[in-house]
Amino acid sequence: MSVTEIYEQMNWGPAPEGPEVAFQWLDENGRKFGHFINGGVAPPRDDQYFDSLCPFNAKVLASIAQGSVADVDDAVSAARWAQPKWWSIGGYERAKCLYSIARQIQKHSRLFAVLETLDNGKPIRETRDLDIPLVVRHFYHHAGWAESMADELPGCEPLGVCGQIIPWNFPLLMLAWKIAPAIAMGNTVVLKPAEYTSLTALLFAEICVRAGVPGGVVNIVTGDGETGKLIVEHDGIDKIAFTGSTEVGRIIRSATAGTGKKLSLELGGKSPFIVFEDSDLDSAVEGLVDAIWFNQGQVCCAGSRLLVQESVSERVYKKIRSRMERLRVGDPLDKAIDMGAIIAPVQLERIACLVKKGVEEGAEIYQSPCACPTEGWFYPPTLLSNVSPASTVAQVEIFGPVLVGMTFRTPKEAVDLANNTPYGLAASVWTENVNLAHDIASKLKAGTIWVNSTNLFDASSGFGGYRESGYGREGGREGLAEYVREALGARRSALGGSGEDANKLSASPNAERRTPNALAPIPPTHKLYIAGKQARPDSGYSLTIDGVEVGRGNRKDIRNAVEAARGAQVGWAANSSHGRAQVMFYLAENVQALGDDEAVHAVFSIASRCDKFDGAAHSVPLKALCYTTNEPVGVIGIVCSDDRPLVEFLELACGAIAMGNAVVVIPSEKNPIPAVEVYRILETSDIPAGIFNIVTGLRKEVVATLAEHEDVDAIWCFAPDLAAEVERMSITNLNQTWTTTGPQSVAAIFYHATQVKNTWVPYGE
Repeated sequence: MSVTEIYEQMNWGPAPEGPEVAFQWLDENGRKFGHFINGGVAPPRDDQYFDSLCPFNAKVLASIAQGSVADVDDAVSAARWAQPKWWSIGGYERAKCLYSIARQIQKHSRLFAVLETLDNGKPIRETRDLDIPLVVRHFYHHAGWAESMADELPGCEPLGVCGQIIPWNFPLLMLAWKIAPAIAMGNTVVLKPAEYTSLTALLFAEICVRAGVPGGVVNIVTGDGETGKLIVEHDGIDKIAFTGSTEVGRIIRSATAGTGKKLSLELGGKSPFIVFEDSDLDSAVEGLVDAIWFNQGQVCCAGSRLLVQESVSERVYKKIRSRMERLRVGDPLDKAIDMGAIIAPVQLERIACLVKKGVEEGAEIYQSPCACPTEGWFYPPTLLSNVSPASTVAQVEIFGPVLVGMTFRTPKEAVDLANNTPYGLAASVWTENVNLAHDIASKLKAGTIWVNSTNLFDASSGFGGYRESGYGREGGREGLAEYVREALGARRSALGGSGEDANKLSASPNAERRTPNALAPIPPTHKLYIAGKQARPDSGYSLTIDGVEVGRGNRKDIRNAVEAARGAQVGWAANSSHGRAQVMFYLAENVQALGDDEAVHAVFSIASRCDKFDGAAHSVPLKALCYTTNEPVGVIGIVCSDDRPLVEFLELACGAIAMGNAVVVIPSEKNPIPAVEVYRILETSDIPAGIFNIVTGLRKEVVATLAEHEDVDAIWCFAPDLAAEVERMSITNLNQTWTTTGPQSVAAIFYHATQVKNTWVPYGE
């Protein structure tokens, strides 16, 4: 073959990465690994092991310890013993340890990259150029947070011992996302890597020893799902952080309900990749390759749903098919390979079954003509077009290299299609119109939005989802909030007071005192307050509280209130924070009629801070604007305690609506009178109908309807006797829960009333 022919054909030759150093490390450990507990190797107590296989040749790489009850007990005990000292050494010393971890990973970066590829099956280019550098970045970044914690997060303290469970698609990166912020904030951790991909976590354990991390701060217990269950259910763990499927997320929510453990869930996704007719179509197609065929599509935020404007759809599909013909599938240690292997046979079978289901439901299939290796587990790049929005493949997370294509005509239709799943993890928007880009980004229900880009991540930018994609964030300042709490001495009410007079209000401030010779007054009528007006309870029953009657709400009343809240919330959220602040100030002015200064101060304090709970622009290490917006959660159900019946009621409800939410509030059961007096105030204020709804009655009769309602996005429960039940009932729709007691700061209320969206906009060449 002549040079000219070679130049014209441009056939790729192999460019293999040698696995010898990784094999040497495996051999040095006898290809048999125990747990990492209290700073050293700990063989499994019951001597149980399982094989870890290489996905691209099905060969055994090593034997991995199977964690048992005793192993988890040992790890939790070590973490519990180490945590007070780790916290007490101070941020500077913790920062030095995190910095040392980052440096050590850099020094052994190629070993980590090759080992990750052997264990996971993803291309070496991805582990070498993306995963490992981002792992290093997380430890550097959080070293800075450790050192500056006292100044940047005053009054905060660690949670204690954190149980962390990570998936197999980004084994080392997910480890970094969880361990770095946890130990930076003074916690200790017990981490379980995925059963399929434990090796880089065990190599990381060696790095911790070299970096001088004290024993017990980082503990790694390997095993299958049963080991994860033991960690979730262990009484000695204060927080659970989980990344994985939505189905397992529900199980974990059920297991932790009522235990008091803090919980963050990063779950599944079905992310839209939206291409408008004015976009650079060639760039969009290249972005699409990265969005869906990166890591064989085994990415929770993969751009698996292509939404392309109808006017250019045929051109785009033609370009995609042409690009698919050039994708190379094969040995992931080959640097010229685009796609590696699927993690395991069970996942390969799931992908194939879902593709078959899609074709049966009417989708047109096109698969890359590339030849997949016969050894190992591989699946070709696949395009399913002509897909109905309601079809299985458009709604279910496939978690493989399968792109599902649909068309739209208008921007509104694009948004409706994009939001037409139970998930909300990420989205990509492709257009040359900057106004359209930011408008669409603001309307998408997802935690991360990429404009003319995809799969951009950084330690300074929080990552996490809306709806059934979970709650909580990893990375950024918002990610730190998952690993700290307000110190007991620093907790205060939204007023900044001590709360010593919290229980002083036990009756209606407007109730007239009766004298022996006075005529009997006309008894007041206390109805419910739904959709901006007083409403008789559907049940037709009333309750008598201290001689005063209030409405006895039922399931129908809750449903009516939620319907009113949902209908009003979008318009209320569209108001500016300044506009909402003015309404809240006016409400505070009118609350003076109740004659309670603490109540007035509560609303006034929230109004004062309403337009100051800002987002931020992150300093990311590339040419891109990455900005955070704090968006309302949506419809929030609030179950008040019997303490501070007026002030707590106003703090929580007003804090929620100040951030653009609508609320359905169940006030104190023992003393609802101060709260129901508020609806007369609401009628004279400027709060739109449906934003503030009040349902009195017996909490146990209505709380289930509120917590399980599909249109309720979050539920706050300050009633201790109902906290566990509320958490369990949230499993069905995975709505966010906040179960706590006592006065809370305005910052804490605003934090729970919002969810973070990060939007990435690259610029320049």
